[in-house]
Amino acid sequence: MPTSTTRRGASLAAVTAAALLAATGCSGLGGPADGTSFNGGRANSTAVPENLASQRPHWTACPAPSTAEGGGTRPSPLPGGAQWQCASMKVPLDYARAGGRTIDLALIRAPARDKARRIGSLVFNFGGPGGSGITGLPSFAADYEKLRSRYDLVSFDPRGVGRSDPVECKDDKQLDAYYAQDATPDDAAEVKTFTQGLASYAAACEKRSGSSLPYVGTTNAARDMELMRKVLGDRKLYYFGISYGTELGGVYAHLYPKSVGRAVLDAVVDPSQNAEQGSLGQTKGFQLALENFEKDCVARGAACRLPGTTPKQIEGFITRLLARLDKKPVAGIGNRKLTQTQATNGIAQALYSKQFWPYLEQGLDEADGGNGALLLALSDAMNGRDEYGRYSNIQAANAAVNCVDSKERYTLEQTKAKLPEFRRASPVFGDFLGWGLMSCSKWPVPGRWTHPDVSAPGSAPILIVGNTGDPATPYAGAKAMADALGKGVGVEITYHGQGHGSYDSGNPCVQSAVNNYLLNGTVPAAGTVCR
Repeated sequence: MPTSTTRRGASLAAVTAAALLAATGCSGLGGPADGTSFNGGRANSTAVPENLASQRPHWTACPAPSTAEGGGTRPSPLPGGAQWQCASMKVPLDYARAGGRTIDLALIRAPARDKARRIGSLVFNFGGPGGSGITGLPSFAADYEKLRSRYDLVSFDPRGVGRSDPVECKDDKQLDAYYAQDATPDDAAEVKTFTQGLASYAAACEKRSGSSLPYVGTTNAARDMELMRKVLGDRKLYYFGISYGTELGGVYAHLYPKSVGRAVLDAVVDPSQNAEQGSLGQTKGFQLALENFEKDCVARGAACRLPGTTPKQIEGFITRLLARLDKKPVAGIGNRKLTQTQATNGIAQALYSKQFWPYLEQGLDEADGGNGALLLALSDAMNGRDEYGRYSNIQAANAAVNCVDSKERYTLEQTKAKLPEFRRASPVFGDFLGWGLMSCSKWPVPGRWTHPDVSAPGSAPILIVGNTGDPATPYAGAKAMADALGKGVGVEITYHGQGHGSYDSGNPCVQSAVNNYLLNGTVPAAGTVCR
């Protein structure tokens, strides 16, 4: 179950994250992955239906998020007392049949404070794929309050997510059992259980959401954003994409280069990599983040709760703990135990932000003593499970989007052959992410690409922000995105930091560069470095 690329918040309560589900299943649905025809890999038409472009959202007070969106309470008022506003817009299920069935996309906005100097709408995607913008934007809004001076802050549940025709697979009890299964099988019996579990998951997705699965990919999400731009009444798209949102932004720029106004891509997915390269890159990225955590623990001496006086010794403690959990899970939460897979998932969750490191240290120490509650809570946060045992649909949407995007379909034999390289990259995450190569092996919908085309000749400059310590979207992806967008389009800046993403780190240099670009149109010098 490779880790997805979704922004994480600064507290466990605010986390909206996902595991990229390794899912195999039955054959069934056929045809092009998103219901369109292609010529040389590019859609024949990027037009959006004019009859739908003329619709206008009816903005009203926001309800509490649905369970599929992650649940919780209605968003609190904005600074100054302004209320969040919600609406919906209709989009074609299949853009090749624009006069056919439509689905509703859920929207949310925070109106700009300075109406006289308002630039337009700044559309956010926080990643995943599968993350709900309806819950994400209010959770992170304080980080972007300065941008609200001149923009309506807008986000949405992409198709297949939250309230936007959500993909549904297994129920809550079935998901509890699914996530407790061993995702790093060691023998033939465990491999059989592993593959059967994945097949069962995909079959459940097809049974409950089969009619929507061919249409949830990134290309259709980009088309939806172009339609959204028109529905919102904006001449250009102003966009802030984080994590997977950078891939969505790149695909949008490729399809609609002349519609790009100002766009920021932060925590950048490498668009040049296939599924294997991306997973191996994440393996190395999480290993780097773990080593940085271990170095920090060693530097604190006796204050560190973990055994060892060197990073290597602490890592040895972690690998031994995981091996013990593989043989004998420990007490977790209620009647659920902490398994090796859930512990590894929880460790990955904690590495998304340096602010989570104390939780990771405490969780590892307590699990060593037989109490796995904290690591299990971290894993639950990664998987979208709330304290009442209810799951959002973030994992289901994540699997559906990734598998309709990617052509890669790894067999068991191919996966086993790749495992040694993944293990060399990380003794902690190698098996976990290596086995995830089977994610889409028998998904019922064919995939679209080996990697996305994000070339965008003629686009306005797009600001690319890379973090040298990012575990989920390694730093090299920023340069790859800038290069792929094309000369004069991608403008890269670098942040020497830790965690997933740069702007939300609070670094004044990064925030100043991004704010000045979005608010004033000032493009920073390519190669700018922030520390």
